[in-house]
Amino acid sequence: MEIRYDEPMAKHVSWRAGGPVARACFPRDLDDLAAFLASLRHDEPLLVVGLGSNLLIRDGGFDGTAIFTHGALNALRMEADGTIYAEAGVATPKLARFAANHNLSGAEFLAGIPGTVGGALAMNAGCYGDEIWHHVERVVMLNRRGDLIERTSADFAIGYRHVGLKRACDELFVAAWLRFEQGDAEKARARIRALLEKRIARQPLQLPNAGSVFRNPPGDYAARLIEAAGLKGIEIDGARVSEKHANFIVNPAGRATAAAIESLIGRIEAEVKERFGVALKREVRILGARH
Repeated sequence: MEIRYDEPMAKHVSWRAGGPVARACFPRDLDDLAAFLASLRHDEPLLVVGLGSNLLIRDGGFDGTAIFTHGALNALRMEADGTIYAEAGVATPKLARFAANHNLSGAEFLAGIPGTVGGALAMNAGCYGDEIWHHVERVVMLNRRGDLIERTSADFAIGYRHVGLKRACDELFVAAWLRFEQGDAEKARARIRALLEKRIARQPLQLPNAGSVFRNPPGDYAARLIEAAGLKGIEIDGARVSEKHANFIVNPAGRATAAAIESLIGRIEAEVKERFGVALKREVRILGARH
């Protein structure tokens, strides 16, 4: 277990902006993490970080403990029953490639999600018409006492970009068993390549960003509304609405603060609400204290 104090989160989130966390925990594996959680005060504020691809810590920082799963909870294997066991720190594109290489079909969409399995489970991540919870057979949760608990989808309220436990709130996603259909490895790999090419063509992946900032409202697209409001390309103190995809905020020069990014998010929300009467819902998480 490695513990760091006042760890700057700008180097851990894909926006490359934001303040520090009071304590950062880098566990060796799942057992290490379970023992660490059991040792914490029950009221210690916790933040689980995968690839930091939909997260922003305000400039005043997060007064709690951040747990970094990527590189630690990285077990990925085929099971005898044909499911894939993946721990929370496994990158979703890696899971997509693993499934394809084992002649499974249906995981290809995960290659378009720039996060980890844990984050995908927690927000029911999806794209291109599919969502991860369509494929989950059961999950492993870890509570604040260090206990591992297996659960099925019946234990959760699952919706669009939302997953919540029905009868508990102190558990973290640490692993899942996922089932995909039998398929053709070469066809699956070809579809992954096609999806990634589409992503590269449509999204500003070469610049620091956090993926889609807003959920798509029913029957519409957040990007269409933002562009129709005339907001494409507007900038606040280094944070800019991408000219390539209006539902992305980029940090081109790496000088935007968390406050600048949050201010731009607020401006988008206000102008879309005023112009179209639509209240956009954030897909990114913003935590911590303002200065």
